[in-house]
Amino acid sequence: YLCHNGEINTLRGNENWLHARQMQLAGEAFGDDLEKLLPIIREDGSDSQKFDNCLEFLILSGRSLAHSLMMMIPEPWERHQNMPEFKREFYEYHACLMEPWDGPASIAVSDGVQIGAVLDRNGLRPSRYYVTADDKVILASEVGVLPSIESSNIVKKGRLEPGRMFLVDMELGRIVDDTELKEEVAKTAPYGQWLRDNLFDAKNLPAPQNSRTDDFSTILTRQKAFGYTFEDMRFLIGPSADSGKQPLGSMGNDAPLAVLSDQTQSLYNYFKQLFAQVTNPPIDPIREELVTATVSFVGTEGDLTRPGPESCRMIKFESPLVDDPVVEQIREIELEGFCSTTLPIVFEPGIETDGKDLESALDELFAGADAAIEEGVNILILSDREVGSEKAAIPALLAVAGLHHHLIRQGTRTRVSLILQSGEPREVQHYALLLGYGADLINPYLALETVRHLIEQGDLDLEPTK
Repeated sequence: YLCHNGEINTLRGNENWLHARQMQLAGEAFGDDLEKLLPIIREDGSDSQKFDNCLEFLILSGRSLAHSLMMMIPEPWERHQNMPEFKREFYEYHACLMEPWDGPASIAVSDGVQIGAVLDRNGLRPSRYYVTADDKVILASEVGVLPSIESSNIVKKGRLEPGRMFLVDMELGRIVDDTELKEEVAKTAPYGQWLRDNLFDAKNLPAPQNSRTDDFSTILTRQKAFGYTFEDMRFLIGPSADSGKQPLGSMGNDAPLAVLSDQTQSLYNYFKQLFAQVTNPPIDPIREELVTATVSFVGTEGDLTRPGPESCRMIKFESPLVDDPVVEQIREIELEGFCSTTLPIVFEPGIETDGKDLESALDELFAGADAAIEEGVNILILSDREVGSEKAAIPALLAVAGLHHHLIRQGTRTRVSLILQSGEPREVQHYALLLGYGADLINPYLALETVRHLIEQGDLDLEPTK
């Protein structure tokens, strides 16, 4: 049984990724009954039902209720300096298996033996509880939902803190403390040793043998090819590089929506934010740094039903945005268990082809990815660096999303990571959409080169290395 207060704002991504993972399930925990469980998540369900579908699946695969909840709603472990190491190792290991279901949400659950509640890492939904002298526990989003409780009968008052769990075990007849509960779960396997043996930090990758130099003589042509405007360079890319923040503007935008415009539009312009804006306060990444993280993992995902040391055989990156040398490091990678290849995302546009040339280029991209996976490649670099007078770039969002869903249909998506090397993305919304539609890392090489060009011209007072 499950209910929640709030909403799961990562729901679409959680659902899509679980759908991709279910194609790789070995099913040993379920035997011949695995097919009866698929799809794991009902597409027509509410956010509560979909959360419950995933939670039930994790429990049926052999995990406890607390273990499953810690996987789905982890504490903010990435920057928590005082968190015990064994608990941090538990969260980091399971981050290799699946992403969190983020709210803001307060979740209440029961499996008939244990009754509990957990608050997501942001802590933006209140959950307060009373414990009475006659062994009753009342937890609700507000104080006073049961006015008949005498204050003299209350022995303990409290509230759930971000990422914390409150659990009543009916068999033990007591409230299990969050610290005790999570220590027991976190020590069920040698997660720390598994991480030390298998998880590789990207900072330790060897320096690349090959490196690219900027070509400012052709940068204007390439900027035109990717639709850069004066506004992009002077009011977006430049100020972003100078301040390290997204530029703010106070003027309204009276341009027609992309879907209604008769002007050529970037594919990104057809997408708008989809979340409960009224009920969610803004998150400040500076003052609330503890609950924000950009850690990304590259490699082959493990089977959710068979956790083991091989499940964390991945490369850890502190950010999904990487510069040119990092892409070269990945291209030249020689680590055991990792193999990369580069797939061009360009095509030769014809005249009056009704988009058939672009469609053919996508089919060629999909076929190339399938062949590479069959050969054991688990890192695909999608690159449009070949753009020139005779070759146009496949829109990066179309290439990433198209390949992502093709691989889901093929049942191979979790066997590979997708790294985009493109001159197209340059705005925060671009990066968000690309990550949301399947990119694991993004190298916005032309945006970075544009910054260095602005420095070269004297329009930015920065060191090129920064």
